[in-house]
Amino acid sequence: MRTFLIAAALTLPMSVSTPLYAAGGGNETAPKPTKTSKDCKGVRVWDEKKQRCVRPKKSSLDDNGLYDAVRELAYAGRYMDAQGVLAAMSDQNDDRVLTYKGFTERKMGNIDVAMVFYQDAIDKNPGNLLARSYMAQGMLDQGDKIGAIAQLREIQARGGEGTWAEASLRQAIETGVTYNH
Repeated sequence: MRTFLIAAALTLPMSVSTPLYAAGGGNETAPKPTKTSKDCKGVRVWDEKKQRCVRPKKSSLDDNGLYDAVRELAYAGRYMDAQGVLAAMSDQNDDRVLTYKGFTERKMGNIDVAMVFYQDAIDKNPGNLLARSYMAQGMLDQGDKIGAIAQLREIQARGGEGTWAEASLRQAIETGVTYNH
């Protein structure tokens, strides 16, 4: 079985023709830097209404606005700040929150903790392609190429072909280089 899966990995195309996109659910572009990542220090977000950096719980941002701030901070490599914004979101069991908790933990070197968050996100929403992609990239970091390929196949089977989640994972499998965003 192991030989079959390794052979399957070798049949992946050697180049990715799909453009790669930044962290998000589908074909999203990289988050544009805003005042949150450029001007706000620590666990702060830019609040347009107040025209200043504020603590996430004191902001006028809803969960979608906070999620955008999390993506932006994670993309900027500010993982602990992103975790602080995640903590302000109203539903700590939302699969997007769990996915980014996993992502930030993985990027800070806490792979085992990250894997628990990714699995929780997938259990909550089996169609969460981003959680599957990030989990698989963590598997690659741990040397588990077979597990990563299984997640790639699952992403494809769930209609994720051509998404950033699929393309970034495919490239990571081919090159061994995982994403920092």
